[in-house]
Amino acid sequence: MNTKKMVMIPGPTPVVKSIQDEMGREMQAFGDPRFVADYKKLIADLGTLLNCSGATFPLAGTGTLAMEMAIANTTRRGDSVLIISHGFFGDRFIEICERKGLQVDVMRAEWGQIIPVRDIEEKLKSKRYAAMTVSHVDTATGVCAPIAEIGEMAARVSPETIYIVDGVAATAGEFEDVDGMGIDILFTGSQKAFGVCPGMFVLWASRKALARRESLGMIPEYYVDFAKWLPIMENPAKYFATPAVNLVWAMAEATRIIMEEGYAARAARHLKNARAMQKALAVCGFTVLADENYRAVTLSNLVYPEGLDDVTFRNTLYEEGITVAGGLGPYAGRMFRLGHMGNIDINDEVATLGVIERALRRCGVAVEPGKAVGVYLAEMEK
Repeated sequence: MNTKKMVMIPGPTPVVKSIQDEMGREMQAFGDPRFVADYKKLIADLGTLLNCSGATFPLAGTGTLAMEMAIANTTRRGDSVLIISHGFFGDRFIEICERKGLQVDVMRAEWGQIIPVRDIEEKLKSKRYAAMTVSHVDTATGVCAPIAEIGEMAARVSPETIYIVDGVAATAGEFEDVDGMGIDILFTGSQKAFGVCPGMFVLWASRKALARRESLGMIPEYYVDFAKWLPIMENPAKYFATPAVNLVWAMAEATRIIMEEGYAARAARHLKNARAMQKALAVCGFTVLADENYRAVTLSNLVYPEGLDDVTFRNTLYEEGITVAGGLGPYAGRMFRLGHMGNIDINDEVATLGVIERALRRCGVAVEPGKAVGVYLAEMEK
């Protein structure tokens, strides 16, 4: 009998049946009035969900394309951009900006730590920055940035700077509020905490970001130009490029699930679950990489105890029924990354911990059967 394989990486995340059903619907033409109405409702609902009074762009593409869209519409060649990097994916903005001919200043945190807000403030005061980028959660480190605090500070000391937040591994898990947190551009991917398959990104742009785009005139980018998409977002019956029809339906169902649960309640659920998982994994001998004060709720980056081999452990986990992600950068081979976001439930987590216990014992680590599961359940019952 083949063992069921659970995907517990930091995205793609497990997809529940009601979302799967939307992905498998019979195709409709993108000009069909039924689809146009569905797309229009999704755009409106996503704007409401993230409290964005500007514009919302749910489009075909990945989170990396959304990164390019954010930079393309807010900067021109020669501008200065401040990149706040808390890991591997924060660094990805560097090449995107350099290819556009931007002047890049990077503030890099030690992996597992954040850049203190006071340090960012001093940097913003030192020169004029057209934009600043911050990853809310960097999946390479499991660090969660204090985006509300950064937004409040930036609005106070550098109001002309466009505040760009990479929410790929955070949005719909960590709480976010575009207007309330002073965010100018936020983006995410369908495959993370929304719990849909890969293939769509969503970008929210504030009124300030839209005004910046208008001030730039014609930009060299084509597909990601706000000006090309705004007429379609206002009236999806118009055409610029083919929408991802079934992904629109899937994202609509995912958004319905989130709105029914309530965004604040969903964020609280993620927080409780994450802290319970992290305590349970600690009793297995793992160390969470991220500082205790800045740990993400959507994933955990778990440093191995002495003597546990990365490849052997992850292969054993796979044989036992779970796929996890390996470490990146300086932690490649030294840790694994476990996703716990989206529409997974307590039963998924209990099963995951049970498999981790089995894999550890097979790898020669003395773990008391059921101990991690017991710690998790006790925390979840509080």
